[in-house]
Amino acid sequence: MQSRNVNLEREDHLKITETNLTIMMDFVLLGFTDIPQFQWFLLGIFLVIYVIILLGNGTIILITRVDATLQTPMYFFLGNFSFLEICYVSITLPRMLMDLCTQKGTISFLTCATQMCFFLMLGATECFLLAVMAYDRCVAICDPLHYPLVMCPEVCIGLVVASWIGGVPVQIGQTCQIFSLPFCGSNTINHFFCDIPPLLKLACGDIFVNEIVVYIFGIMFVTVPFLLILGFYIRIISTILKLPANTGQTKAVSTCSSHITVVLLFYGSATVTYLKPKLNQHEGIDKLISLFYTILTPMFNPIIYSLRNKDVRKAIGKFLP
Repeated sequence: MQSRNVNLEREDHLKITETNLTIMMDFVLLGFTDIPQFQWFLLGIFLVIYVIILLGNGTIILITRVDATLQTPMYFFLGNFSFLEICYVSITLPRMLMDLCTQKGTISFLTCATQMCFFLMLGATECFLLAVMAYDRCVAICDPLHYPLVMCPEVCIGLVVASWIGGVPVQIGQTCQIFSLPFCGSNTINHFFCDIPPLLKLACGDIFVNEIVVYIFGIMFVTVPFLLILGFYIRIISTILKLPANTGQTKAVSTCSSHITVVLLFYGSATVTYLKPKLNQHEGIDKLISLFYTILTPMFNPIIYSLRNKDVRKAIGKFLP
């Protein structure tokens, strides 16, 4: 009799485990369902934002490719950065638009893992590329005589390629580590895309090691590039302050201020998301912060660079009737 009870308990346990595994074949992205009365309004707003991102960054790519006056390393990096922004936002925004339209946030396990992997890889690329752009400005302003030699086409291409592939193996490994965790209970992700913090909340058991790994990679891909950028701009500012008035000082400040604005927007929101201590912060605040570095920053970048850069404005003017 006792043996039979044990067998029944094992069967029940297997059924529960099987049920949990079946549930975890899919996740549900809550998105912005906590404000159902604004779903269609949000759909319209985010659709307009996506079109602005595509047109704005697409315009930057076009003019840096065809305008003869913009065939310099600075605009080569800017064109690559704009292409990256289109890829980066296309990982999350089209999916969010579909969820807002269908009112369904179901996403498969594999699709969720793929989205997170590409999101992390492109995020790492953005961190590296922003550092490369700061290095380019540092050489141009602090060592202008050697600038053509230091930033030759081969070096520029090498820096861009390194930025694109530098974080790939690490982020693939991090994604595999996150999705190898056992998920049980709720399959609801309180976010508008598959990101690390909300996914870790669904994991069973001890996730301390995973959280430490997230912090380590956050330092590698966020803090280290930011410190490099900070070092480059400290040197740039010290050089600019030594320049006599009316010797390109204004242009240097204008160019660098655009890049600094973009850096602060991206790194500020990304740091709060991945490096903040574990606090009982409202999840709605997390989603709002994520909107800054996933959607709003790619929208503002073309505006920031075009408004603050006379060469870009002039190149855009050539294409206007």
